[in-house]
Amino acid sequence: MHNRFTSARFTSSAVTTARLAIAAAALALVGHAQAQNAPIKVGLMLPATGTFANLGTMIENGFKMYVAEQGGKLGGNEVQYFKVDDESDPAKAADNVNKLIKRDQVDVLVGTVHSGVALAMAKAAKESNTLLIVPNAGADVVTGPMCGKNIFRSSFSNWQPAYAMGKVAAERGHKKVMTITWNYAAGNESVKGFVEGFEAAGGKVSQQLNLPFPQVEFQALLTQIASQKPDAVYAFFAGGGAVKFVKDYAAAGLMKSAPLYGPGFLTDGTLEAQGEAAQGMYTTLHYADNLNTPRDNAFRLAFAKAYKVNADVYAVQGYDAAQMLGAGLKAAGGDIKNRDKLVAGMETAVIDSPRGKFKLSPAHNPVQDIYLRQVKGNVNEVKGVAVKALADPAKGCKM
Repeated sequence: MHNRFTSARFTSSAVTTARLAIAAAALALVGHAQAQNAPIKVGLMLPATGTFANLGTMIENGFKMYVAEQGGKLGGNEVQYFKVDDESDPAKAADNVNKLIKRDQVDVLVGTVHSGVALAMAKAAKESNTLLIVPNAGADVVTGPMCGKNIFRSSFSNWQPAYAMGKVAAERGHKKVMTITWNYAAGNESVKGFVEGFEAAGGKVSQQLNLPFPQVEFQALLTQIASQKPDAVYAFFAGGGAVKFVKDYAAAGLMKSAPLYGPGFLTDGTLEAQGEAAQGMYTTLHYADNLNTPRDNAFRLAFAKAYKVNADVYAVQGYDAAQMLGAGLKAAGGDIKNRDKLVAGMETAVIDSPRGKFKLSPAHNPVQDIYLRQVKGNVNEVKGVAVKALADPAKGCKM
């Protein structure tokens, strides 16, 4: 009788243990399913007003178009959007990004255009360990000294197209060049990259001119350029500022005596407004309007149908930001909290971009072809590849 009682007691205990194990496994499965099915909270911190407003719109539309192509989901999860207008104002950046991190508790930050604002976003992302994807701002330090396992870029570093244009300007026979830009992170880094490429190829930058962002009173500086008679001029401007600069430069009669060069932002999304003034200009960028590949043609057609406007580099960068996030979520089984697998998935992904396939460098910056383009009508027509598979040097990056 004692043995039967003991046996029954142990049998009952084993059953209880088994039931608890099954319940725990079920809870784990439920938890995993909930993690997969919980909406991904995406914080879009982009300019909605000011000189870069249209750029922000194109990035947002590109991101959302990729998500729409996946049935409105990434990694099997619905996507919720939370938006803040960053106003391209670095002074407001910390407060704005914390609205998304602390108030909205987003899973991932996507932003921005202005490099000064992006620096504040990267700082906040590192401090809070929030995933950040930069869909435009090329601030070199983001994937340089500020690099991190949680910080990615779907666009470019300021150094990349600038360095390529320095090589092109020297190859075109120019010996003495002046530069002009807004005095802020993007402009200064772009000029630095150009100087590096140009002087390494035997050229000399005689003077670097700048004015405060976002001022567009260029006349005094144009007079200075005319008086010094350089072989050519390298300029970094974007958005509304690029429109006015190119028109003012042409109106000053400088296009023939000192051809104007720049990264593609000088003419991307601005050609219709620049009109005749921009015709014939050469720029360098990781995208062009007539790549004429099946991938790019399909993208441009879909974008035009969805938004009734032609895609540009900003739309591509937003689209690829969503692609990168999707690749990470796929590797993590849809669980955005599984950071190690998410990051590994993004790091090793081959992004099938409209610009051409690319992978990320160890610093999480695209390794990509930089195209030489020339303005013809309202098209930045590709003339060839200025530099193949150009990787940013990522100086100071330690992960």
